[in-house]
Amino acid sequence: MEHQGEMLRVYRWRPVALSWRDLVAAAIVLSCLVLIGQGTRQMLAPLPVAGTAPISLSPAELPWCALRSTLRMLAALVASLLFTFTYATLAAKSRRAEMVLIPLLDVLQSVPILGYLSFTAAFLVSLSPRRQLGAEAAAIFAIFTSQAWNMAFSLYQSLRTVPVELNEACRSFRLSAWQRFWRLEVPFALPGLLWNTMMSMSGGWFFVVASEAITVGALEIRLPGIGSYVARAIELRDLGAVAWAVVAMLLTIMAYDQLLFRPLVAWADKFRVETTAGQVAPRSALLDLCRRSPLCARAQRGLARAVTRIAHARLDLPKAWTRWPRPLSSRSTDVLWGLLVASAAAISLLFLGRSAAASLAWSDVATALSSGWLTFSRVAVLIALATVIWVPLGVAIGLRPRLAERVQPAAQFFAAFPVNLLFPAVVFAIVDFGLTPKFWLPPLMILGTQWYILFNVIAGAAALPNDLREAAGSCRLSGWRWWRRLALPGIFPYYVTGAITASGGAWNASIVSEAVSWGRTKLSAGGLGAYIAERTAAGDFAHIALGVATMSAFVIALNRLLWRPMYAFAERRTRLD
Repeated sequence: MEHQGEMLRVYRWRPVALSWRDLVAAAIVLSCLVLIGQGTRQMLAPLPVAGTAPISLSPAELPWCALRSTLRMLAALVASLLFTFTYATLAAKSRRAEMVLIPLLDVLQSVPILGYLSFTAAFLVSLSPRRQLGAEAAAIFAIFTSQAWNMAFSLYQSLRTVPVELNEACRSFRLSAWQRFWRLEVPFALPGLLWNTMMSMSGGWFFVVASEAITVGALEIRLPGIGSYVARAIELRDLGAVAWAVVAMLLTIMAYDQLLFRPLVAWADKFRVETTAGQVAPRSALLDLCRRSPLCARAQRGLARAVTRIAHARLDLPKAWTRWPRPLSSRSTDVLWGLLVASAAAISLLFLGRSAAASLAWSDVATALSSGWLTFSRVAVLIALATVIWVPLGVAIGLRPRLAERVQPAAQFFAAFPVNLLFPAVVFAIVDFGLTPKFWLPPLMILGTQWYILFNVIAGAAALPNDLREAAGSCRLSGWRWWRRLALPGIFPYYVTGAITASGGAWNASIVSEAVSWGRTKLSAGGLGAYIAERTAAGDFAHIALGVATMSAFVIALNRLLWRPMYAFAERRTRLD
């Protein structure tokens, strides 16, 4: 009885003595909730149409602009996570679904953001023509298209490369598919997915100008945000406003890095697959504050219990569901399924071709193809240069957690830096020095996409088990032998994911880098990006569709002929290991 009385006293709900950590944590949470509420309320304000309510370039407007842009990117990030966990999981778990979903993901990744805006902006705005809600949906969807694909590729790659011994351990413990997913596969994929989530957030900044300053033919909308602020500054050639926008963006990135991503990186370090303890664990002041706060600790324990119940639930499928796919796993059924998918794709292409035949000629197709080859050559050279530069640096950063903590905010800022802000310097240099735009504009394509390679290589290097690193040290591996036996095999799946998304991002970035403007000065480097940008400004939907289809064809061919075989090679190496 005395023991039971002690237990009742222990588990009885009692007020917790507040400390300064509780007050600071409560202030941070309340401030974030108030800011989110204010930004959400403004989405129901009247729609600002360009020309009737121009964006003010006063620096005092930048805090609210930064808030609105950040809320849009966070909303798109949540949608991207939901998409990732459903789409990538289905593609990784079902062979027949993979035959459709992965090529479709290649197509979706290759479609430029202006292609989505061309066909979705008018529809989404029409859902709420007098309020900002429809335009906000269009902007969030556009940002979503710049975030979701690399996250889906990351989760797909991780689910396909789970070590065989860990899967066998789950089978020996008789875990259900649901338990194996949440207790093994998601924790294994979490470090790489987190780094790609940070890259996706930065990718949203890279295309924020196109998503907030929507111009498709006669439709022209300016939503309050840093993107529309920058677009207005470029139109007026206001260098001071551009500088203020850069400062506001830097402060915003530092804020959500400290409040969101740095705690997540420190928390996710415990999911690294290794048999020895890490030498240096990443730290987060905010995470330490929450762990030492009694109120936060109590809330964390309650949340952890709820999540644990969900993850440990044994949601077995009915036996009939688990038996019926087995007879369909024959090779002939796979061939029939492939023929069905190919037939559906051929019918769709035939329908689209007939629809566009009335307004397109074979000369237009030839022009689009020649522009595509020009952009393809630029993308290939730039990806090769980015690989040579960032793979060694990414490995060096990933193996040093303290260095990664310092590099992460800077890398996020440079990855988020909109290429539009470089237009003044680039245009001035090309015009004043008489340079050729065809050679000096294309490097802008890689400025925002090379970071996909860096972030994924850092994630791969950070995920290298310490026992393997210690074994390599005991075997005295160094120089090229260390790279060939340990580093390159360890980061290879991550590099392939980064290279695929960097390649697709470079094709997308060609839209804003092959045709630039600063005030009334316009420069064009030719290529498929310039072709699509010019047709979008003119509202020529037939030629926009031709440009988008051509870009999709190039990206799909590159993925099928190069990146997918590399994915398969990485998967075979993982299974053999």
